[in-house]
Amino acid sequence: MKTNFLLPNRFKRIGWIIFIPVVILGLLWVIFEFEPTAFDIKTIALFNEKFSDSVQFFVIVENNIVDEIIGILIIVSAIFIAFSKEKTEDEFISKIRLESLVWATYVNYAILILALIFVYNMSFFWVMVFNMFTVLIFFIIRYNWALYKSRKTLDYEK
Repeated sequence: MKTNFLLPNRFKRIGWIIFIPVVILGLLWVIFEFEPTAFDIKTIALFNEKFSDSVQFFVIVENNIVDEIIGILIIVSAIFIAFSKEKTEDEFISKIRLESLVWATYVNYAILILALIFVYNMSFFWVMVFNMFTVLIFFIIRYNWALYKSRKTLDYEK
């Protein structure tokens, strides 16, 4: 089976090396609101809405970019982990990959639907922030769990 859309296997290791420390940094950022002033820079904003209800397009704003850096690194590293080939990529692994992706999508949107019904105001904003990452995280967890179980079963049969 051709898997041209998957990254080479070495990307998985790179992804894990980036993912683990960045998730820890991200949690610290959320808990302690850690924003070093060295990351306060002027950036281009495609859309900016101020508290005074004025809307601006394509403006330069002062912003601390720590959260953007953390978010981008989490997404990129999770993509590296999730969509890198296994050392031996076969039809069974492709089946596990597809089933895990479907499962992660279902679980993610079930949680989002529950949040739409039961979570409001700024709490819902935080649900949406975390929702950017949860499909990939649910996929990684489910896929690796399914691989572990299948390898364990295979070892047991030997």
